[in-house]
Amino acid sequence: MSHVAAAGSARQTKNMRGKRLGLKKYADEFVLNGNIIVKQRGSVYHPGKNTKMGRDFSIYAVKDGYVKFRRMSGAKRGQYYIDIVDQPQEEKSSPDKA
Repeated sequence: MSHVAAAGSARQTKNMRGKRLGLKKYADEFVLNGNIIVKQRGSVYHPGKNTKMGRDFSIYAVKDGYVKFRRMSGAKRGQYYIDIVDQPQEEKSSPDKA
């Protein structure tokens, strides 16, 4: 007689591939109209200027330009927005050490 109750078998024993989510284009990277910038589940990133959100929450460009990320303050504090701008962000120049 068995001293341990029988265990059920696992239903999903197949090795499934990942969904390839995440950032596809990064800040100051040039994108073309229609390029996907982010693939995500839910709206972690929100569409900003010259971007739109697809049915699967992916964000894509509607204009050629450079990717820019910004974080909101105030009422929308903490939300990330993605914009497409004409020029890449200029680096803040530090004083030269002579």
